[in-house]
Amino acid sequence: MAAVDGGVDILMVEDNPDDEQLTLRALAKHHLTNKIHVVRDGQEALDYIFCKGKYADRNITDHPHVILLDIKLPLIDGIEVLRRIKADERTKTIPVVMLTSSHEERDLVETYRLGVNSYIVKPVDFEQFTESARNLGMYWMLLNRPPKAA
Repeated sequence: MAAVDGGVDILMVEDNPDDEQLTLRALAKHHLTNKIHVVRDGQEALDYIFCKGKYADRNITDHPHVILLDIKLPLIDGIEVLRRIKADERTKTIPVVMLTSSHEERDLVETYRLGVNSYIVKPVDFEQFTESARNLGMYWMLLNRPPKAA
């Protein structure tokens, strides 16, 4: 689901179609899905963020308000995607939330070391997940004040 005007509020990087649909339904339940773009692997995420490949016509300063990033992705994993986002002056201020099934302490530590803004382990229970998505959307879309794009 892409935004009509080219800008997005949420960039979701998720390779599991079931998790994607669950997240979209949970966000839709709370009216937080008007501008979501979904990519399904780490390479596509980097192409979108850095305006390469099929996203070459995007403006790199047209940042999403938040990136929901899974760790276990095809082609390039989420930790490497995070590393590249936070290493680039043009993108390092974009809030990144790891939304993952990984309970690994090393993943948690590494992502915070690289500058992740939040680390959320996906709940298995739908109601708990829906509440987590509502809180996530409310915070990052309505309460958080990011700096203007450079």
